[in-house]
Formats: sequence, structure tokens, C-alpha cells
Amino acid sequence: MVSVEHLRKSYRGRAVLRDVSFRAARGQVTCLSAPSGGGKTTLFRILLGLESPDAGRVVLPERCRWSVVFQEDRLLLSRDARCNLRFVLGGAYDEAAAAALLDELGLADAGAMPVRDYSGGMRRRLALARALLTPSDVLILDEPFTGVDADARGRCLDALRRLGAGRVVLLATHDAVALDAQIVPLT
Repeated sequence: MVSVEHLRKSYRGRAVLRDVSFRAARGQVTCLSAPSGGGKTTLFRILLGLESPDAGRVVLPERCRWSVVFQEDRLLLSRDARCNLRFVLGGAYDEAAAAALLDELGLADAGAMPVRDYSGGMRRRLALARALLTPSDVLILDEPFTGVDADARGRCLDALRRLGAGRVVLLATHDAVALDAQIVPLT
């Protein structure tokens, strides 16, 4: 379980997070709801230890393993999909699992094409595949479906439901209803 208790964060006197509290359990998708600039990414950065809150606290499982889809894809542009997965997964890379997920997400036809030649939606799907295949306790997904068309988004949601089971899933998206998610308003 991930517990956020009375979290506050301001930048130059402007409050971004105001007394945010919630609990996110394994096997449940928790969706952060806020308008653009409403603190979703800031909250994720605090959870990951990249920023400190002004007040409040975060309680995490011991030895918590994270997997993240950032707003930026953070992919190796000169490499193909499988190389991107191998780079991140290292010894946890499973060729059959990678091939199956790439096929499920509609990326099997990309073959040996370098990621720089992918569309924005293809890059988002690869970033999601990387996060879903990474052994982790908590998945943080910051707008993982941006630029993904409706058909591919459905495949991504199906893969997230299946591969996110048993993990804490924290998500910033407008697809919360499709995932039967717990909604946490930040403002």
C-alpha cells in the first residue's frame, strides 16, 4: 500500500498540492484528477523522491520497486523496441513476453525500425510496455495514453488491467472510468 498523508507543496508562494491524502492498494488503479498544472506530476515526483513536500508524509512499502512512464517518453531513439526493453529490463528481459506485449500493443510490425521513426502514439505505447514489463511493486503512469488513438488506447487499457494486477497503480489520465479506478481529486 502507498499512503499519502496531508501532503502540501508550493512553488514561489503558489500552492500546487493542498492537504492531499489518500491510500492506494495493490490490485487497485488510483487515478489522480486535476487540471493541467494541478499537481499530478509534482505528486509523482514526491513519491519517487525527486522532490520533497513542504508538509505531510508519504508511507511506502519496504524495498519498494518502481516502474514509471514519465510525461516524456525517455526512449533510446536510435534503437528498436526490443533493444529499448532489453536496456531497461536487463536480466529480467524475457523475449517471449516482450514480443507478446509488443504485439498486443500493436508494435509488432515496427520490427527493427528505430524509435526515432515512430509516431508519438507508438512511442507512448513502447514507454508503457517498458513500464509494464519491469518487475515492480508500484507503477506510476503520467499521462501514458497521450497521443494514442482510440483503438490502441483500448489495447493499452487491457494490457494495464492484466499486467497491473497485484501492483499499486498510480495514474494520471482521462481514462479513469474505463479502468474502474479510485479517483483522487488534487484540487
